[in-house]
Amino acid sequence: MKEKSLIIGSVVVILVAILLLAIQPWGKKPFKDLSVNNITSVSVELLPPQKSFDLSDDDIFELTEILNSVVIYNKDSAHTQYKGQAVIYTITKTDGTILTVNAYNPFLIIDGVGYKTKYEPCQELNALGNKILNDE
Repeated sequence: MKEKSLIIGSVVVILVAILLLAIQPWGKKPFKDLSVNNITSVSVELLPPQKSFDLSDDDIFELTEILNSVVIYNKDSAHTQYKGQAVIYTITKTDGTILTVNAYNPFLIIDGVGYKTKYEPCQELNALGNKILNDE
């Protein structure tokens, strides 16, 4: 009887582990290794009001700090059904790659793929974009 319970318990633990690995509820930090040394230039586009700006070195530093703290969860395309302001950062890295990060709270769209995200860092990305708009 103990062997049967042990087998059932083992199967349950394995199934739970597989489920957790599949859905990854703890999230990922896709920009944890991004630094200002990896970035050549950054522009931001705000929609609305359909304006775009190049970021200063100070703004790039602040953007990098925010992006380092961003946590994303599962892919989610529900952002296409939301209305509001999109703040789109286009980052040109020193290796020539171009990365787009669209802060559309509570979503973060990275190179066209939407992810659920934590509210605070996404809101900070929105606030930085609007601060740059207001400073112009």
